[in-house]
Amino acid sequence: MDRITNPFSPGAGTRPPELAGRDELRESVRITLERVRRGLPAKSVLLVGLRGVGKTVLLDRMRDDAEATGIQTIRIEAPESRSLPALLAPQLRQALLRLSRNDKARDLAQRALRALAGFAKGLKVKFGDIEVGLDYEPEPGLADNGDLEHDLQALIETVGAAAQSAGTALALFVDELQYVDEEQLAALITALHRAAQRQLPIVLVGAGLPQLRGRMGRAKSYAERLFDFPEIGPLDSADARDALVKPARDEGVEFESVALQDILEKTQGYPYFLQEWGKHAWDTAQASPISRQDVVRASASAVAALDESFFRVRFDRLTPLEKRYLRAMAELGPGPHRSGDIAETLGRKVTALGPTRNNLISKGMIWSPNHGDTAFTVPLFDEFMHRIMSGNDWRE
Repeated sequence: MDRITNPFSPGAGTRPPELAGRDELRESVRITLERVRRGLPAKSVLLVGLRGVGKTVLLDRMRDDAEATGIQTIRIEAPESRSLPALLAPQLRQALLRLSRNDKARDLAQRALRALAGFAKGLKVKFGDIEVGLDYEPEPGLADNGDLEHDLQALIETVGAAAQSAGTALALFVDELQYVDEEQLAALITALHRAAQRQLPIVLVGAGLPQLRGRMGRAKSYAERLFDFPEIGPLDSADARDALVKPARDEGVEFESVALQDILEKTQGYPYFLQEWGKHAWDTAQASPISRQDVVRASASAVAALDESFFRVRFDRLTPLEKRYLRAMAELGPGPHRSGDIAETLGRKVTALGPTRNNLISKGMIWSPNHGDTAFTVPLFDEFMHRIMSGNDWRE
């Protein structure tokens, strides 16, 4: 077995060799984008799911699909520390410069660039992290009031008009959308709603953790009518097998059926974990076919790799009390768990743990599938917590 030709590629947002089980959703988004380009009504799409299900990979593939048909796109990732205007402005500038090269769209694209200049200057005091090159002087009264909701709506309208004149659409691909402040989410929703009312070709394709649905609804009550929220989950058995078998077969390597079944059970069909086990099983095996014994030996190194990267990078961001909270959840099992049960495990009152729970939700570590319930956003994190905080010292 040649490690150089190992096709499996675990990594944050790294494209797998076989994007299995997502064709139907890709086609649905393609139809949405084409309807928007033609001025027909269509909802924006927000992919929601746990860590490790491949939302980022899918978002990037959808963007590639869109660009292949001539649709203009921008791609941003929303970190916890940046404002939405700061993330949008530079990317919108690049899109508008591309549109300005189109003879039919030049004048409207240049007007949109003037709107962007006004937008950046008007909001610079409130959002000090806005940094964008200004190609034109602002047009007085255009997106320059200093009010985010009003100005973003005006900016999106001018951008949409430019895209429409070019016979295309602009698709905003935004990852980690759950980290955007709710007030800023509200402004984005309002702008997209206005663009839809005016039949302008602007659409959002976003991705985030499951709590994104609730955040959008709190930001604007009509969000559920403006967006579709397809849930991205683990792959079913057939698709999970394809994700392993097809890349290996392309390199002349097979899996024993019992080896495949063992990997499916250990990974529970989560795409990131499939890549991790596939990589280590390949590197462990001496020859094709990869056997169950190879998988058993590879599991130790796969778990160690996950502990040092996928799990540990999240664990290290936590305070001691937040770690104890997650360890108490793990003590109860994979979840979801009632907040009262977690508090009882810690010997604390639910109200006393409220701020800790809220911080963990803000950090993207847990979410609430139902009122009073708490669940991990990272699959298999309960097992990791048992490994990293073994024994009973965490109870003290």
